[in-house]
Amino acid sequence: MSTTTGTRPGGTWTLGDRTIGRVGYGAMQLAGPHVFGPPKDRDAAIAVLREALALGIDHIDTSDFYGPHVTNEIIKEALHPYPEQLTLVTKIGALRDEQGAWLPALGADQLKQAVHDNLEHLGLDVLPVVNLRIMEGAGSIAALFEVVAGLQQEGLIRHLGISEVTAEQIAEAQTVAPVVCVQNQYNLAHRGDDALIDALAAQGIAYVPYFPLGGFSPLQSATLSGVAERLGATPMAVALAWLLQRSPNILLIPGTSSIDHLRENVAGAALDLPADAVAELDTIG
Repeated sequence: MSTTTGTRPGGTWTLGDRTIGRVGYGAMQLAGPHVFGPPKDRDAAIAVLREALALGIDHIDTSDFYGPHVTNEIIKEALHPYPEQLTLVTKIGALRDEQGAWLPALGADQLKQAVHDNLEHLGLDVLPVVNLRIMEGAGSIAALFEVVAGLQQEGLIRHLGISEVTAEQIAEAQTVAPVVCVQNQYNLAHRGDDALIDALAAQGIAYVPYFPLGGFSPLQSATLSGVAERLGATPMAVALAWLLQRSPNILLIPGTSSIDHLRENVAGAALDLPADAVAELDTIG
């Protein structure tokens, strides 16, 4: 595939040296159950990716530990050679064991291998953006970030981000190399990063909430449902619209294996929430 069609939903943001649409696509659900093994329908997974580009989505969040390898291989099959305007964002710092458990993989050799694995399975010479995923309780991350910064200096990575981090860890990483994005959990019902989002916006750093729709169990809220009904929209569309209106540096990566749900998510980007709806939704968190 060589071109995308449509317009970029939700407005744009400059991520490193690329201007991208604020609504992206999270590829995690393209793997099998619990993000492990192959999908039930590989052709359907390929179709979702191609529809995402047709809808104007121009950045995809992925990782080689989804599957593992499965998601990246499907992305390559569906979209390679990639359109010039498509930005692939991947993560390193974890791996899966034979039972599918999520394990930390933060050793220097593990991080280097993860970058090479992502390059191979995505079919790239350079990874546009790599997020270093930090496991909870990691403490100082300077040494870890120095490893990925070294890979950036080798020309294997264009821009660096970090995931599952505190404000202190972000500041520490910035003493090593520039950070273009932060990926943490955040949504209507999980708002612990409110102050962090505003601080990052002031620095021109993107904030990418994972589980923007609540995670594997979608957000359930009578308030959300009531607002959605009043606006003639789906609860998920309202939840995504709220995130986009929350701060201009928020980039969305809702994931789905369904074309219908993908279209609903993109529709959410076009929804303009009135002030009274925003105020009502703010009471959920």
